[in-house]
Amino acid sequence: MMKNKKRLFTEESYDDLEDNIGVVMPILTECDVDEDFMEGMDEVGTVVPILPLRNMVLFPGVAIPVVVGRPKSMRLIKDAAQKKTLIGVVCQKEMEIEDPALDDLHLTGVIGEIVRVLEMPDGATTVILQGKKRFTLNDLTDAEPYLRGNITLLDDVLPEQTDREFEALISTIKDLTIKMMSAMANPPRDLIFSIKNNKNVQYQINFSASNIPSGATEKQQLLQIDDLKERAYRLLFILNREYQLIELKASIQMKTHEDINQQQKEYFLQQQIKTIQEELGGNINELEIKELRAKAAKKKWSKEVSEVFEKEVRKLERLHPQSPDFSIQTQYVQTIVNLPWNEYSKDNFNLKRAEKVLNRDHYGLEKVKERIIEHLAVLKLKGDMKSPIICLYGPPGVGKTSLGKSVAEALNRKYVRVSLGGLHDEAEIRGHRRTYIGAMSGRIIQNIQKAGTSNPVFVLDEIDKITSDFKGDPSSALLEVLDPEQNTTFHDNYLDIDYDLSRVMFIATANNLNTISQPLLDRMELIEVSGYILEEKVEIAARHLVPKQLDTHGVPKEKVSFPKKSLQLIVESYTRESGVRELDKKIAKVVRKIAKRFALGDDSAVQVTPALVKEFLGAVEYTRDKYQGNEYAGVVTGLAWTAVGGEILFVESSLSKGKGEKLTLTGNLGAVMKESAMLALEYIRSHTKLFGIQEEMFENWNVHIHVPEGAIPKDGPSAGVTMVTSLVSAFTQRKVKANLAMTGEITLRGKVLPVGGIKEKILAAKRAGIKDIILCTENQKDVEEIKEDYLKGLTFHYVKDIADVIDFALTDEVVKNPQF
Repeated sequence: MMKNKKRLFTEESYDDLEDNIGVVMPILTECDVDEDFMEGMDEVGTVVPILPLRNMVLFPGVAIPVVVGRPKSMRLIKDAAQKKTLIGVVCQKEMEIEDPALDDLHLTGVIGEIVRVLEMPDGATTVILQGKKRFTLNDLTDAEPYLRGNITLLDDVLPEQTDREFEALISTIKDLTIKMMSAMANPPRDLIFSIKNNKNVQYQINFSASNIPSGATEKQQLLQIDDLKERAYRLLFILNREYQLIELKASIQMKTHEDINQQQKEYFLQQQIKTIQEELGGNINELEIKELRAKAAKKKWSKEVSEVFEKEVRKLERLHPQSPDFSIQTQYVQTIVNLPWNEYSKDNFNLKRAEKVLNRDHYGLEKVKERIIEHLAVLKLKGDMKSPIICLYGPPGVGKTSLGKSVAEALNRKYVRVSLGGLHDEAEIRGHRRTYIGAMSGRIIQNIQKAGTSNPVFVLDEIDKITSDFKGDPSSALLEVLDPEQNTTFHDNYLDIDYDLSRVMFIATANNLNTISQPLLDRMELIEVSGYILEEKVEIAARHLVPKQLDTHGVPKEKVSFPKKSLQLIVESYTRESGVRELDKKIAKVVRKIAKRFALGDDSAVQVTPALVKEFLGAVEYTRDKYQGNEYAGVVTGLAWTAVGGEILFVESSLSKGKGEKLTLTGNLGAVMKESAMLALEYIRSHTKLFGIQEEMFENWNVHIHVPEGAIPKDGPSAGVTMVTSLVSAFTQRKVKANLAMTGEITLRGKVLPVGGIKEKILAAKRAGIKDIILCTENQKDVEEIKEDYLKGLTFHYVKDIADVIDFALTDEVVKNPQF
């Protein structure tokens, strides 16, 4: 059968094969244009020996080398080569199966001719097979000594010779195949030339299909397509996909190659710089690391921290100075070494000195001062204890923040302060993880590093103004900081080492406790810092504010005198606050006017008289915060709490003729205050006999309740008793007792309930010239906690029922009203 057949392989092809044992690829053929690879097919019967291949597919016309290893396959090859018979070649579905059955084989295969059998030096046998024609395997007839099967030959469905589309398909497939071969490291130029000149379309399609880099499954699918044109379309799709992949790989390789070249260039230059630096006196990087190790040797840190530091320094030593990670690693190592691990400032246990410092810097604030002295006393006796977490709350400007500095000086500790107002990112407290660009430690660790000791006085300012959003809840992160049981091992995400905060004295400040989460409140010791009375403000101004402003503006202290009457005028007529911040601004304004005089050449001594205060500050700004008398029925003075301290407010009630029992509420009242007004009216209607009011009045008179200063929102239950008193006064036209104010919540049964903010309300009453104050009996305990100085000139009347309020508040004098 082989006698008249043209040689398909050159000797060089065999030599190449022997040098590349085990490589599965089509042998480079030298088929002539008119060569017929179907020769000998007329001798094929219906039963042929079956050779199963692992992960390989033979195509008609294409020759491939196959390494034979299985005993059955060896027997088949020897028998077929000896008898010069054709064999059936099929592909296994699974490579791992050693002895395949019919179900383990793809049923479409190719009749193959054994071109040559090669015995390799390592003992393996390689057989070169060339495909002839496709067939379908119907079943297996024998399993021993090798597989034999019943087959049916398949013919390719060829397109018409005039099909121009098919010609274009073949041309495109040929071009893509040549492009893919040209992209190889060593392109087979003889084979490329042969493909260009080969006119056998079946061979061209089968050769390209055999050469695609995809797996055996996709090749088997191509083999099973009978229509040659359809097979060509499918092949073109695969070739396009694989060629795009080759181009992408080449592009990536080129970019990588360029990057490597650039890195090699940079490395070469860096090595030169390193050599120059060594000649000049050492590598800068090495000097930095040596300095870090010297610092670390002086640290008092634990074994665990030492191990982490050593590990990170070694990592830094391996990094190139121009690497992006070098600066990140350097910053991290410096953060570790700059923290004051187990370094503490020595506390000053001189209690008399501490008390002197606190009294010098702050007038009043007795509770806070007492708490600091107690803490020092315990430290002195015990020697060591977990520092308390103190929360100072009260209106603005009363000295909560500045108190932290005084505490630090009294304890002889470092002072750091963090403003938490508007903070909404949890990472500000716990830090960012090092994986992020621009990562840094949180504000707690940053300020501990700034302080230089592990036991500073740490002021957390405006803790009530923390907000939360999608970045987390900072108040929840503060729980670990402010819990004495947890902060011994505070974990910062950036530092990633536990740090002991138990010796830090945290002082938090807040204006309003309602906005602080309950778990956070639970971890703090609350100390109220309430507003100042007139006398205290005058003392604070004389001792602290005036000297500070004179010094700030460069005015000689000996040439300016501030009588207390002038300071009292500023407090009463130009400020309305619980603290002294506004007072400080007004004094600064007066001092600026004096500074201007000195700057213009007038260096005569100045006494700031009340008349001069009015000249410098202009017209009086606040006059409403004064008691306005009791000439009219239905006008009652109430007491209110605001964020800036206590204030007095007036509740006015009037009646007008009309039908329908109409109640009108004005003055920008909140929902709770409106409910108090309706509650007061309903209570009076149900107790008309108690107050001597005729029932017909409710049907013939409309009621209007107004609280002045309508631009200011007002809410809360504290005005309940004030509204009842105002309405009863309006219905009965009885005057209200002079210089009287009241506060308290009411119930529908007429009970008076306690309210909060008593101290601020009492201060407001004093400022307004009130003499008598009506309070709920349960508020008596709040009054007893207030210093006697705050209560001078005031008389308190404690009540349980609204009837007691009316009995005391209303006089028997009736205002003449022409409407009644």
